[in-house]
Amino acid sequence: MADFVRYYVGDVVQMKKAHPCGCNEWEVLRIGVDFVIRCTGCGHRVMIPRPKFEKSVKKRLKCAGDESEKA
Repeated sequence: MADFVRYYVGDVVQMKKAHPCGCNEWEVLRIGVDFVIRCTGCGHRVMIPRPKFEKSVKKRLKCAGDESEKA
C-alpha cells in the first residue's frame, strides 16, 4: 500500500517550485477534487487539481489536523 498523506484546511505546505513572488509556502484553504491554496508571501489564491497538488508538495510545514485532534 502506498503512503497516504491526509491534508487539512489550515495546513501550510512547501511546494517544489517557488511562486513568482519568491515564496514557496502555501496555506490550504479548501480540500476536495480541487485544492485551493494561498501563497503566504503575497496572498495569491490558486485552484489546482488534487493529483497535481499532491505531486507538487515537497513537505508539510504546519499541520492543522494534529492541532484539531488534540483539542
